[in-house]
Amino acid sequence: MIAFIARRLVTSFFVLLAATMVIFGLTSIAGDPLADLRELPGPDRERRMADRIERMNLDSPVWLRYLSWLGDLFRGSLGVNRDGQDVAVLLRDALSATLQLVVAATVLAVVIGVIVGIISALRQYSAFDYGVTLAAFVCFSLPLFWVAVMLKQYIAIEFNDWLRDPVIPPLVIGVLALAAGLIWAAIAIGDRRTKLAAFGAGAAVTVVTLTLLSATRWFADPGIGVVGLAVLAGGTAIGLTVLISGLQYRGPLYAALAAAGLGVLLSEILDPVLADPSWTEMFGLALVTVAVCAALGYGLGGLLRHQAITGAVATGLVTGGLIFLDRMLQAFAAYSDRVRGRPISTIGSRTPNFTGDFWETNLDAAGHLLLPTMALILISLATYTRYSRSSMLEVMNLDYVRTARAKGLPERTVITKHAFRNGMIPITTLMAVDFASVIGGAIVTENVFGWQGMGNLFIEGLQQVDPAPVMAFFIVSGTAIVVFNMLADIVYAYLDPRIRLS
Repeated sequence: MIAFIARRLVTSFFVLLAATMVIFGLTSIAGDPLADLRELPGPDRERRMADRIERMNLDSPVWLRYLSWLGDLFRGSLGVNRDGQDVAVLLRDALSATLQLVVAATVLAVVIGVIVGIISALRQYSAFDYGVTLAAFVCFSLPLFWVAVMLKQYIAIEFNDWLRDPVIPPLVIGVLALAAGLIWAAIAIGDRRTKLAAFGAGAAVTVVTLTLLSATRWFADPGIGVVGLAVLAGGTAIGLTVLISGLQYRGPLYAALAAAGLGVLLSEILDPVLADPSWTEMFGLALVTVAVCAALGYGLGGLLRHQAITGAVATGLVTGGLIFLDRMLQAFAAYSDRVRGRPISTIGSRTPNFTGDFWETNLDAAGHLLLPTMALILISLATYTRYSRSSMLEVMNLDYVRTARAKGLPERTVITKHAFRNGMIPITTLMAVDFASVIGGAIVTENVFGWQGMGNLFIEGLQQVDPAPVMAFFIVSGTAIVVFNMLADIVYAYLDPRIRLS
């Protein structure tokens, strides 16, 4: 493994080195870096042209400018752009904005897409499978710029206006109830009577829920509350236990329920700490959650101690996420008043000159992230859904899966322990490419939503014939591609022990 990593690093270094020569040369000859200054009137033009020529070494050949840039890079400097700004500072700001924008969208697209794809594969040729296939192809074919504009119009402008009087019309409740009933009927397993019962239950629950939310004007001052936290945390504990270990043994279930109950209880006890925490305190609470839940799983797990620890830790972290969400929702009304009733933003990464406590600051960031994240998820979700579905269908027909079933293993064990692990190998390749490419920025999304990220840094560098920002972009994105592809190879060996890296 060490020899493999060393060889890949050495090979990748020389590939990146050769690529930097090509990119630097192409950028340098892409146009005239003095074009904007030649149009200036007056005697100041010559002085400014001389300053830029000296700053960018334009009086030297391209190959000599490249060697000068390479020497600065090895000394730890990315140089300055044509206006004298430090490229390292520009890169830091652009990379920070891009990571905020694309990492959450990519992670959510992976998680949701893989889950939906696996369910679709397990329900092949069902109504749910056909519906997911149709939705995936529709989302995949949508132009990103059009999706972004529609989200601005209907999720930002229209929704912000609706929040002034958040009453849900009966027609909307009826349409949403019908859609929810159809989704539950498609997911339900059984005969026609079972599907009709699922349709009725899903529609009825949706009608009751939306009617209560509308009557109480919940959207104007939202929150989950202690009772809601208890119900959601308990449901999470039961669901994760069924998925991880099943309900044949009670130890893992007791551990997960104890983790959920303790989390809800501590959310009330730690109210002073959670009033205005810092990210350091939140990270510390997460570490304590993992340690305490692992101890609960170890003490209550019994014969399935390993599964109990996994279920308890997962339940504790999900419960912590629900508590975090509840606190964010509780701060929504105050934040909405401070931004004049426009909590969902259409441009930029933050509200200018906005200051507030921990929850209001994060609400401001979330309000700016919502629309671009939704746009990126809609496009990426289709890819992960189709890949995971086809991969699982291929794996489910292999001999070792049929052998596992023939041995009498529960279907949950066959899916999670045998099929899913090998079905993730093609998805790992796609994930590695996606995570590496998104670091290079989502150029269209950044332009539509006004984010000053990596894509904007790259485009401006090309338009201004300025190699320094372009090379900074290339170094980061190229290195990310190399690293993530190497990580994908290492994950292959973990997912399939037959794969050996040598």
